[in-house]
Amino acid sequence: MSVTLNTPVTRGNQKIATITITDTIKQAGSLRGLRLVDVLNFDYDAVSTLLTRVASPSLTAADIAALDTADFVALCEAITPFLTKAAPSVSASAETANS
Repeated sequence: MSVTLNTPVTRGNQKIATITITDTIKQAGSLRGLRLVDVLNFDYDAVSTLLTRVASPSLTAADIAALDTADFVALCEAITPFLTKAAPSVSASAETANS
């Protein structure tokens, strides 16, 4: 999943306008040392640590600290689907009801 930033991250002459959450987030090791409840509650420190591990291009703690608040929230929303159980599909519910 990619997030287009309202305010690009600037590193020297480079501007980063889009951040992609990589498949690394699907590995349990990306949560090493973090409490899942803190990540899901959008605790700044927990989310920042996770983003340094799963964002492409890679972000530093300083990059994350300088993000526009709306961009940080958008990145929080982007990681949430990877960390929560998928809802059952409508057809699966209908099949259960018919059984």
